[in-house]
Amino acid sequence: MQPLSLAPVQSPEEQHETGVPPRPASCPLQWPQPSLTNGHDKNSNGGATWSIMNWVMTGGKSYRGMMGNAGSSVNLLGLMKESVRSTMGDHDAGDYNAGDYHAGAGANDVYGSGDVDEEDGPERVDGKAWRPLSRKVKIPDNILNPYRLLVFGRIAVLVLFLMWRISHVNTDAVWLWAASVSCEIWFVFTWILEQLPNLWPIDRVTYIGVLKERFEENLKGRSELPGIDVFISTVDPEQEPLLVTANTVLSVLAADYPAEKLACYLSDDSATLVTFEAMAETAHFAKLWVPFCRKHSIEPRSPERYFGLTRDPFKDKVRPDFIRDRRLLKREYDKFKVRLNALPELIRRRSNALNARDEVEAMRQFHLADHNIQLQLLSKKLSRVTWMSDATHWAGTWLHPSQDHTKWDHAGIVEVLASPRGCHPQCGSQEGRNGMSIDFKGVDLQVPMLVYVSCEKRQGYDDNKKAGAMNALLRASAVMSNGPFVLHLDFDQYVYNSQALREAMCFMMDHHGENVAFIQFPLRTEGVNICDRYSNRNRVFFNVNMRGLDGVQGPVYVGTNCMFRRIALYGFEPPKFNKLHQHHTVKVNRPDDEKPLLVHSNLPGKSKWLKRFGNSHLFLDSIEVAENQAKPLSYQPAGSGHKLDRSVVQGEALTQKMVREAIGVVSCGYEEKTKWGRGVGWVYGALTEDIVTGYKMHNRGWSSIYCIPKRDAFRRTAPINLTITLHKALWWATGSVEIFLGRNNAIFAGPRLNFLQRIAYLNIGLYPFTSIFLVVYSCIPAISIFTDQFIVKSLNATFLAYLLGISVSLSILGAMEMKWSGVTLDDWWRNQQFWMIGGTSAHIIAILGGIVKLITGIDISFAPASKSSQDNEEELADLYVVKWTSLMVLPITIMMTNVVAITVGITREIFREKHSWGKLIGGVCFSIWVLVHLFPFAKDLVARRGKTPTIVFIWSGLIAITIALLTVSINPSSAAARVDFSGSFNFP
Repeated sequence: MQPLSLAPVQSPEEQHETGVPPRPASCPLQWPQPSLTNGHDKNSNGGATWSIMNWVMTGGKSYRGMMGNAGSSVNLLGLMKESVRSTMGDHDAGDYNAGDYHAGAGANDVYGSGDVDEEDGPERVDGKAWRPLSRKVKIPDNILNPYRLLVFGRIAVLVLFLMWRISHVNTDAVWLWAASVSCEIWFVFTWILEQLPNLWPIDRVTYIGVLKERFEENLKGRSELPGIDVFISTVDPEQEPLLVTANTVLSVLAADYPAEKLACYLSDDSATLVTFEAMAETAHFAKLWVPFCRKHSIEPRSPERYFGLTRDPFKDKVRPDFIRDRRLLKREYDKFKVRLNALPELIRRRSNALNARDEVEAMRQFHLADHNIQLQLLSKKLSRVTWMSDATHWAGTWLHPSQDHTKWDHAGIVEVLASPRGCHPQCGSQEGRNGMSIDFKGVDLQVPMLVYVSCEKRQGYDDNKKAGAMNALLRASAVMSNGPFVLHLDFDQYVYNSQALREAMCFMMDHHGENVAFIQFPLRTEGVNICDRYSNRNRVFFNVNMRGLDGVQGPVYVGTNCMFRRIALYGFEPPKFNKLHQHHTVKVNRPDDEKPLLVHSNLPGKSKWLKRFGNSHLFLDSIEVAENQAKPLSYQPAGSGHKLDRSVVQGEALTQKMVREAIGVVSCGYEEKTKWGRGVGWVYGALTEDIVTGYKMHNRGWSSIYCIPKRDAFRRTAPINLTITLHKALWWATGSVEIFLGRNNAIFAGPRLNFLQRIAYLNIGLYPFTSIFLVVYSCIPAISIFTDQFIVKSLNATFLAYLLGISVSLSILGAMEMKWSGVTLDDWWRNQQFWMIGGTSAHIIAILGGIVKLITGIDISFAPASKSSQDNEEELADLYVVKWTSLMVLPITIMMTNVVAITVGITREIFREKHSWGKLIGGVCFSIWVLVHLFPFAKDLVARRGKTPTIVFIWSGLIAITIALLTVSINPSSAAARVDFSGSFNFP
C-alpha cells in the first residue's frame, strides 16, 4: 500500500502545495513552482550594474547572484552552455527553458544555499537533470538600490551634522554641548554598525516537491530523508506549565516527517517525577493525536491551539468522518488534560500510601528484632520516598528532598517513552487502537521516538545550566538515534507549520548545503494583541536585521527555533575549508568492533579524539555515520548509481546497550578533561550561550541560513508582560556585555568571519553600552530647561535644517524597510519605543552586572520566566500586568524629571519680563521626544497604579525635584529664576 505522503495523483491545489506542477509533453521536465516563500518572489534585472558597493558588501568576492543584467533578458539555457562554471552544471538542451522558470527568476539568480562560486554542481543525479531544492531570490533593485543610496546619504548628512556641531561650540554651556555631542557621536556610530549588515537582504524559496521526489518517491514506502533529533529543554514544572510542554512535544511528534527519522528528546533540568509521568501520558495520547493529524492534515499540530482556533475548523476538510473523528479526539484531549492536571496530587497520594506501607513494615520488623538491632533501626531515619507508578523509587528529585534525590544532587535518567517499530509505515485498521472507533485504515500509526532525559547532578560538579543540558542531549541522542541534524526548541515553541522540518531539509540537502551549520527560523509570538505595546513580536529584528545577515554569512543563533548540522556542533570545520588542507585519516577502533571509524582531521591519534569527545566509543562511532548521512545530493557521484544510506542508525532498534551508554554520557563527570563546552557543542561560561555558539561556528567558516516560510514554522504559546520583557532584555544585554568584554569579542575573530558579519557581532556586544549615552541624552532636555540653556547657542536655520534632514531620512528609511521586509509602521514605531524603554532600564543595569562579573567572576543568576498556560478566562489577562521590578526606577525618574522640567520652564517663561521662547521651545520639544518614546511604559503605570508600590512614585518624584532644584542652584540664569537656599523658590 502506498503511504499517504506520496500522493501519486495530485489535484491542482495539491500541486501548488507540493511544488511539483504537471509536466506537459512538450517539456519533459519543468521548473517547479515554489511551495513556500520567504517574502517577495520577484526579481528585477534592469538598471543595476556591478559597482564598488557590491565588492565592499561581499568582502571582495564577486557573486553572480548580486550582479544585475542591465536591462537585457538572457536565456538560461544559453547561459549554461556558455559558462564552464555554471552554478547548475551542463544539461541537455531540452531539459530547461527560461520561460518555464518561476516568474522573475533571472539568469543571474543564485541557486543553492552556499557560496556558489566555489565548485560546480552535479550534472545529473540518478539519471535526472539537476533540480535545486532551494533558491535565493533577490529583492528588486528598484527597491533595494534607493534604500542603499539613502543609507549612505543619511550617513553623509550625519557626518556633516556632527562636523557642524563640533565646530559650533555653545560657549554659554560648554558642558551641555560636550555631553550632547558625545552622545550624538555614539548614536551615529552604533547606527552605522547596525545598518551596514542590512544592506544586502535576500529572500529564499524552497521546493518541497523536489525534496519528496528525491528522497521518498519510488522507495516502496521507505524514506531516505536524513534523521532529525529535536531537543526540548524545560527547567521547572511550576514555572513552565506541563500542558504547554506537552503540547510542544505533541506538535513535534505530529510533524510531517517520517516517524523512523524523527526523535524528540526532552531535557528535564529539575528531574521531577511529575514531568516524567506527564511525558508518559503525552506519549500515550500521541498514539491517537499523531495518526489523526496525518489522516486529516491538521494545522497547527498542537492540540491546545488547534482545538482553540476561532476560525472554522471544517474549512478544506473533505472526508465525511472528520466531524466524528474530531469530536472523539477533543474528548480524549480533555481527558488527557484532566489526567495531566491530576498528576501532582496523584503522585503525592501514591507516595504517601506506599511510604505508610513501608513504615508499617519497618515497625513490624522493629518489634520482631532483638535489642541491638532495634537500636540500629532507631538510629536510621526512614526516608520519605517518591514512588513511580510501578512501585519503584524515582531516581530523580523527591517530593521530600533526601540525599541523592534533590534538584542539585540526583542520578542521570534516560527513559524511552515511545519508539517506532520499523522503517516502513505501519498502517492501522478500521477499529483503530485503544478501543477507539476512529478509522485509521491506510494511515501510518507509528509515533516518532520520545526520550526523557535528566542529566546527573552531584555536589562539586558544574551543570553549566542550559548549555550543559543541551550538550548532554547531543551525546545521548548520538548513541541512540544519531540524527545528523538537531532542532532546538524551547518548551513553549510548538510546531505551527508541519512542513517546517522539510523546509530546513531543502537547504541542508541542497547543492553546497554541506557548508551550512544551522538554519534559523524567526521567533513568532501568539497571545499579544494588535498593539504589541512592548514590541514582543520584535519584527524589526527578525524581518530586517536577520534577513540582512542572511545575505552576508547568515543569521545569528537566537537560542531556539534553530536546526543544526550535528558535525558543526562537534567543532569540525566546513568542507570548503577542509579542501584547502591535507586531511589525516584517523582510525578509531572499538575494542569489540572490527569496523573502524574514519574521521578527517588534523588530530594525530585516538587518544586525542578521546580527550576531545570523551571515552564513549559508541559516541565516536556515531560521528562518521552522522557526517555521511548529512551529505547533500551534490556528494552523490554523477552516473554512478550510488546512493548514501541514510537509515543506518534510524532503522536500528534501540538496545539496552544504547540506553546504558546514553546514561553514561549524561553523567556529571563525563565532560572532565574533554573539549565539551570549549570547542565542542554549546559553549560554556556565557550567559547568552546561543549567540556565542553561533559566533564560534561562523568564526570557523560555517554559514547559516534564515528560513521564513509563508506559514510560520514555530510559535510561542504564552503572552509576555512588561516585567518579563524587561528581565529578558536584561538577560540578553548582560550576555552581550560579557561577549564584548570577554574573549568572544568579534574584534578578535579569525579571517574566516565575513567583514559585515564581524560588524554585526560587534554591534551585538556594543548595543547595551548605548544605554549610558541614552540616559544622559534623555536628561539633557530637562537640564537645559532648568538652566535656561540648550545644546546649541541658538536655534538657527542650519541646525533646524539638519534636524529636519535627519528625521525625514530616518522616516523614509523606515518606509523602505517596510517595503522589502514586510514590517508595519506600528512594528517599526513600537521597536523605536522599546529601544528607549529597554535602554533606560535593563541595559544600564546589564552594564553594571557585566562589569561586576568581569571584576569578581560572580555569575548573575536569572530565574526562569513564568509563562501562562492561557487557561485564564481572559486570554490576554497577564499581558499588561505591571509587576514591580527595580528596573522601573530609572525610566520613572527620567519621565518625572522631564515632566517637572516642562512645567517649570513654561511657568517661568510666563512670569518672565523678557521672554526667551526659542531655547524653551527647543528644550520642551526635546523633552516631549523623550516622553513620547516612554509613553507605553507610562500608560501602564498610570493604568495599573495599584500594581506598583506607591513609594516608587514618591521616591522618583523626590529625585526629579532634587535634580531640578540642584541644577538651578548650580547654574542659575541671569534673568530666569532666583534660588533662595533657605528653602523658598521665587519666580521674578
